[in-house]
Amino acid sequence: MGPLVDRAQIPPWLRPVTDDPAAVNESVLRRGSDRARWASAFRAQRAAAVLVLFGGDFDAAADHPGGLPADADVLLTERSPTMRTHSGQIAFPGGSRDPGDDYPVGTAMREAREETGLRADGVHVLANLPTFPVPSGFEVTPVLGHWVTPSEVGVVNAETSRVSRVNLRELLDPANRFQVSRSIMGATAYKGPAFLYDGMLIWGFTGGLLAAISESAGWDVPWDTDDVRPLETMIAATGNRQVSGFPLNPSEEPRG
Repeated sequence: MGPLVDRAQIPPWLRPVTDDPAAVNESVLRRGSDRARWASAFRAQRAAAVLVLFGGDFDAAADHPGGLPADADVLLTERSPTMRTHSGQIAFPGGSRDPGDDYPVGTAMREAREETGLRADGVHVLANLPTFPVPSGFEVTPVLGHWVTPSEVGVVNAETSRVSRVNLRELLDPANRFQVSRSIMGATAYKGPAFLYDGMLIWGFTGGLLAAISESAGWDVPWDTDDVRPLETMIAATGNRQVSGFPLNPSEEPRG
């Protein structure tokens, strides 16, 4: 796993991530509680991939940590509330590997097209990040891309109820950041970074991976990591989804 193109073709504000993708993996597992560490040791039986697609100017900005451009954004989806599992959850486009896919890039791009209408010819695929085994039996590979020529995207199938390009500076505003946790019989079953933005609660694997990428890239603005909120309370406040089995994100049961 690692960069797929020459370093000079990668936006400067993303190079710290592609230079050391293993640091992103470690950050996700470090922040995701004992459950995430247990998941990392789980032997996966099926492969899946998600597209972590960033838009924005190629050149670094001087007025933000890590050079994050003012127009930098990330593509996220919301799973339809009518779905049997993970309804309403926020995630990167992605799903399980199909026969004939050029995995993982082909899987991530195909799923993104099916879920959002994304045109592949506008995406510059930069790197594959390390895989994340998850308890439902999937091994998920994040595929990192830069949206050089953005195409129109939107809801194109019944599995997705929302497709959003989320501005990264706004998402990383300390006012939008906190941690969520859940305890069972007095023991912490889950604790990890989360974001609340435009009515979307972004947590679990998706929130953890975004937080890890931001940390690795140097984009972070100091935020209150001691602000820990009950997961059930935050889910109820946003209506994003019902808690069921505390999946790390929809990649535990990838779409497609």
